[in-house]
Amino acid sequence: MLLFFCFIYTNAFANPVDSLLKNKVVVKNISFPDLQLANGPMDSSSFIIPFSKVGNLMLIKAKADSVEGNFVLDTGCPGLVLNLTYFRKYSSSQESDAESEGITGVTRADQVEIGNFNFGTIKAYHVKADCVNLGNIENSKGIKVIGLIGMLFLQNCELIIDYQKNLMYFHVIGRKEASVYEHSMLKDETAYRTIPFEMSENRMILRTVMAGKKLRFVIDCAAETNILDSRLPDKIFETLSITGKVSLVGVGNKKVDAVKGSLAHFEIGGQDISDLPVLVTNLEKTCFSNGGCVDGVLGLDALSVQKIGFNFMKLKMYIWK
Repeated sequence: MLLFFCFIYTNAFANPVDSLLKNKVVVKNISFPDLQLANGPMDSSSFIIPFSKVGNLMLIKAKADSVEGNFVLDTGCPGLVLNLTYFRKYSSSQESDAESEGITGVTRADQVEIGNFNFGTIKAYHVKADCVNLGNIENSKGIKVIGLIGMLFLQNCELIIDYQKNLMYFHVIGRKEASVYEHSMLKDETAYRTIPFEMSENRMILRTVMAGKKLRFVIDCAAETNILDSRLPDKIFETLSITGKVSLVGVGNKKVDAVKGSLAHFEIGGQDISDLPVLVTNLEKTCFSNGGCVDGVLGLDALSVQKIGFNFMKLKMYIWK
């Protein structure tokens, strides 16, 4: 399994999820309280969740068995991850062929069998998850983090994130409405840009061009920084202003070096982003199992500070101007 959760903080540690999968847990039930209903006509497929933002992390209140607290919405994560700290008393087992890949390398990964998973009106049963030590996040942010909610639970949804109101608008798209459903906030097409994306192994992939070269980026809403692959052609880095170096640390204190800086220009969907903060490091360990690799990671803060939306059925991203 490949994890793209990228976490950078002041003393330069990164990727707490990268290569940290440890114990297997069976959790009976996870539910998400404090849901709000949208104004106007509603059905059981639409709901609104308030979120808290700590750094670049978006936190949702959730409950796993008797453990209630903060879960991070993480589009760089394929499924569900639970924090080992709060589940040490659960029985564990190991999958013989499970692996986790990340920036610092490959590590054994044990999987979790979740009995029930309830996310708003989304209900899933017998879900596989992973138990991971998320202490790096907690120590840096000064908060408890119970787990990560990944792409597995978004793949049939439309999601709009309103940063100004700190609300997430979810709609589970039914089969009959897959080609026609559209939230009322999308009626005015002049208010936002529409950018197509692709899905590969439960990851959002966005294509762009830099210095004449076609590139693929993973969109990761939990990324604490943007990342470029150091193996890219030198021409791409001509507009990079270097401000320093950091070390990224994964499981077992494995370290990789990265260059810190900013790109003068970065274009996506016809939108030019100036002074994009990035880290430059080798991403050869983050290739997909089908042989494809990515050229970088983009966080949502680099794309929008107002609203951003995703229709995972139509494979379209909406960025408000």
